[in-house]
Amino acid sequence: MSQYVRLRRAARTFSITAAGMLLGACGGGGGDSGAHAGPASFAAAPVPTTPPASATPPTTPAPAPFHAPSPSPTPGALRVGPGQTYATPCAAFAAANHGAIIEIDAAGSYAGDVCAIARNNLTIRGVNGRPRIDAAGRNAMGKGVWVVQGANTTIENVEISGAKVADRNGAAIRLDGRHLTLRGSYLHDNENGILTSNDGVSDILIEHTEFANNGHGDGYSHNLYIGHVASLVFRYNYSHDARVGHNLKSRAQSNTITYNRFSSNGTGAPSYEIDLPNAGLAYVIGNVIQQPAGNQNPNMLSFGAEGATNTRQELYVVNNTFINDASSGSFINVGGSVSTAILVQNNVFAGPGAVTNQSSATQRTNYQGTSPGFVDRASYNLVPHSTSPLRNAGSAPGAGAAVSLAPTSEYRHVAGVASRVASGQIDIGAYEAP
Repeated sequence: MSQYVRLRRAARTFSITAAGMLLGACGGGGGDSGAHAGPASFAAAPVPTTPPASATPPTTPAPAPFHAPSPSPTPGALRVGPGQTYATPCAAFAAANHGAIIEIDAAGSYAGDVCAIARNNLTIRGVNGRPRIDAAGRNAMGKGVWVVQGANTTIENVEISGAKVADRNGAAIRLDGRHLTLRGSYLHDNENGILTSNDGVSDILIEHTEFANNGHGDGYSHNLYIGHVASLVFRYNYSHDARVGHNLKSRAQSNTITYNRFSSNGTGAPSYEIDLPNAGLAYVIGNVIQQPAGNQNPNMLSFGAEGATNTRQELYVVNNTFINDASSGSFINVGGSVSTAILVQNNVFAGPGAVTNQSSATQRTNYQGTSPGFVDRASYNLVPHSTSPLRNAGSAPGAGAAVSLAPTSEYRHVAGVASRVASGQIDIGAYEAP
């Protein structure tokens, strides 16, 4: 077991100085971990400072399920693949102007195609299936597969794997620029799925994406590692089986984590399922959060464990379904420097363990026990059955920071979403019985 994991077990809080040291070790800070390429020879467009409109609060109506882009080529797009203008994605990135659309045909072979992406306002998407980019032992700038340096980049429908670098922080997508949208993708078997810098201003939206088996295995790398940015919206995703690290780690000032599944298929041994080490403003609504028997840390959701250094200290945990398959543990761990009472309402806490270690927490109409009455726990059909104690047992969620806390959607596997029906008094948990 690594020293990091032993420390996490022994002490749940860190000093601000130690937290800074940890972030530097994890590569999530502003510092760079490898050799740098020189600046690209083009006139950079001004870096936008306005957050992308997609970074919306949890009350936004659920969009239609994500579908891969149409095989019909987009007029004006730079096309990549067999018989196309560009043989590889990186060749297209280098040729692109700001605002370009780049379409990558899944029929191509792109092993070892690693590079920086320097233009602003790019849309990069896979077509005719989901193209696969495997690092194949290579890396860009000592950082990973795609190093995003531009602003307002959108990436859709790609599969990226195999990111490994000398400092063990190789990322499928390394964000060194500002503002990122990722959707409909699959990032697996990297040292980090996503790793960002600490610019303090970026807004990041991730939806309809699967993260699996990322992490070097030493506890310092994760399925996702979001640094000190302005906001993260993480919705309709499936993050599972991080190797020793966390299924989601975010130091963002604001985190909106809604309608996702965090779990294990037995191929990884994660630590926290969700780690928000510096507190902030956080909404955790409508998620399925499962801790496997084989894990590296008994806590499932952690808030402020490395020092509540973000501007706010507000955590709203509403209508989630927590399942602890370990023999012990706790569901919500709150760091000692968090002075604001968290809200815990309408959640299922199935399995052993304390709900939270925060004595001042506001707890309303939650279920804790071993017989929640799911339709089929083994297949993750977590809808309450006809005699379940969860049915019509919740209370109406209010608002947090002027945002409605009422769940409007439900997670659908894999990395999908559906509207949550209204059927009498609200049910406890992430799913409503019809």
